[in-house]
Amino acid sequence: MKQAFAFILAGSLALGACQPAAAESVVAAPSAERVAKEGSGLKTAIFAGGCFWGVEGVFSHVKGVKSAVAGYHGGTERQADYKIVSSGITDHAEAVKVTYDPKVIRYDQLLRVFFSVVADPTLKNRQGPDVGAQYRSALVPTSGEQLAVAKAYLAQMKASGKWNQPIVTGIERAQGFYPAEAYHQDFMAKNPRHGYITRWDAPKVAALKRLYPGVYSASFQRD
Repeated sequence: MKQAFAFILAGSLALGACQPAAAESVVAAPSAERVAKEGSGLKTAIFAGGCFWGVEGVFSHVKGVKSAVAGYHGGTERQADYKIVSSGITDHAEAVKVTYDPKVIRYDQLLRVFFSVVADPTLKNRQGPDVGAQYRSALVPTSGEQLAVAKAYLAQMKASGKWNQPIVTGIERAQGFYPAEAYHQDFMAKNPRHGYITRWDAPKVAALKRLYPGVYSASFQRD
């Protein structure tokens, strides 16, 4: 991600092995057949879908989301450092821990938002201009109910025919989640004119508003 936005700010989209020529596609993912039943009280779930700025930015505009924290998931606490993770030598993925009220927004609805406007589930170890296992797309359920819903939804996606390529997004076991450095938190809200944000992430929020106006919140939920 750091290399990518450095090139963008320089006015170029030539990113070595990754040379995107168009904005990411938006797919209206299907409504979940397996509806989440999580009861009352705030719940948390972890999503990995490329650069965590955009993942956090989209979920921070979803009604019912109380917190979206950018961080690292999959590796050790010692490795949870932006420079180390960006090198691609760790098991971490850039990820976002989402805290939400299931009475307002259910887990299955968050999945629909995620696969519609946040992450392309057909890309392996990359999203947008960012390449490497640290940018993989993954669902990290934190409860048995979320796990069941995630499995059912991925199976439904594969059978839907909405994607022309195989679905490769996986489900990962929840382990240590480590918040990213302070300057990464609420990055979209703090840096709306940043080259990376305007090129890759602001369009995701616009797509959220267009596709799902009922769940879109104009205000940004800051941590």
